Amino acid sequence: MRRDIIAAAALCLATPVFAQEMSATAKMAGADGADAGTVTFTQTKSGVLHIIVEMTNLAPGSHGLHIHEKGACDAAGGFESAGGHYAGGKEHGINNENGPHAGDLPNVHVGENGVLKAEFFTTQLSLGEGGTNPLLDSDGSAVILHAEPDDYASAPAGHAGNRIACGVIEQPS
Repeated sequence: MRRDIIAAAALCLATPVFAQEMSATAKMAGADGADAGTVTFTQTKSGVLHIIVEMTNLAPGSHGLHIHEKGACDAAGGFESAGGHYAGGKEHGINNENGPHAGDLPNVHVGENGVLKAEFFTTQLSLGEGGTNPLLDSDGSAVILHAEPDDYASAPAGHAGNRIACGVIEQPS
């Protein structure tokens, strides 16, 4: 009985609990500057980050989707301004024994109609400074959609190809 109480207390201390939900949005734009949709982030009371992706006018097929370390989306520079993946002290890829990066998300799949809708949950990222790997830190963070699928292993970005859409993660004003 005593061990159960100690284990439960340790679990509660290891998982941040947020008093209220916090949200942020990335307005996605393609390399041509055209609106490509949104990615919405909600920090739940349980501490889990809920991510909803809704994008349109995309090339059908599988694409890598990653959170990048800087909140900058310069289309003229191929969105390289967003920096690398948000690593969180890990290496790239779910198939890497030292991975995955905190910003490594599963591949997404665009239908023949060019529409992408996906939903994720993660405990590897958070919105605010009090959580794990905060996205709204001093230099911000961005969402990048790549031209190809992530192979879940190769460094630094899983051979996911060009960055075809980008959005800076921002809190609503």
